[in-house]
Amino acid sequence: KNTIEFYSFSSFACEVFANQLDAHPPQQQHRHWAQICSGNPINKIRGCDRYGCGHFGADRHSGKGKHVGVDVICADGATVYAPFSGQLSGPIRFFHNGNAIDDGVQIRGSGYCVKLVCIHPIRYHGQIQRGQQLGRMLPMQRVFPGIISHIHVENCDHSDPTQLLTPAVPPFPQQDTHWATVCAGNPTNEIRGCDRYGCGYYGAPRQNGKGKHVGVDVICADGQTVYAPFSGQLSGPIKFFHNGNAIDDGVQISGSGFCVKLLCIHPIRYNGRISKGQVLGKMLPMQRVFPGITSHIHVENCDRSDPTSNLQRGKGQ
Repeated sequence: KNTIEFYSFSSFACEVFANQLDAHPPQQQHRHWAQICSGNPINKIRGCDRYGCGHFGADRHSGKGKHVGVDVICADGATVYAPFSGQLSGPIRFFHNGNAIDDGVQIRGSGYCVKLVCIHPIRYHGQIQRGQQLGRMLPMQRVFPGIISHIHVENCDHSDPTQLLTPAVPPFPQQDTHWATVCAGNPTNEIRGCDRYGCGYYGAPRQNGKGKHVGVDVICADGQTVYAPFSGQLSGPIKFFHNGNAIDDGVQISGSGFCVKLLCIHPIRYNGRISKGQVLGKMLPMQRVFPGITSHIHVENCDRSDPTSNLQRGKGQ
């Protein structure tokens, strides 16, 4: 029971309350926060594990609540840094049970206010500078074995801190014309062949031969991590089936000279910037809807042109 109750709140507790008090405060010199945990230079957000997911708005309390923070991946014992300059206050005891991760601190200043939980700060009061050592990550594995260890980062006003955590993506043209791996476990973006539901290549027959497949089906096992094929701007959600089934979700990425829709995935967020190769989300349970199909992500260019050559890194079809 202790484990379940914690993880209803664990990502909740191990998030940081990052409160943006002013849109453009004059003293704020950085649009994006500094690295929070050693070993995670881009503030990569926890994906999903058996305890839940780490993105803002993820389900909590068996679907009756939402995650009001973000879980920044951080190995147990790693050094933790201040994301911005400000005034410390604490301690923050989220669990109120004295467990091994029941500690944290608040930082207010530079136009922000945030709580970082599941860390032990070097002190609870006084000034701290952006990038200065703040403390260390507590032993989360001792409380939640097998979880992706993380710092819970939560804005004081419960707004979404994701864009502040993500480094800015330069608006330069995409130099690599071939896309990154889209799905974990499929490094070459192998395309689905044919099964009893149809074929996955571009132009395959659809609607009893009266239509054509206007995308490509990239093989991806149910529940696998999905990555951004290129850098760009997210928009969504995209509901292809419009029936609320288990795979009726997706997102669009526009940028770097490309525009693509990825369907049958659940993204970590529907808006904001994303970098090539960064975690985009997870594959949805296609077997639940189409038993026996080759599970896959439907990848469709916004102009419905053929994305095969971009996916296959120059290999012939």
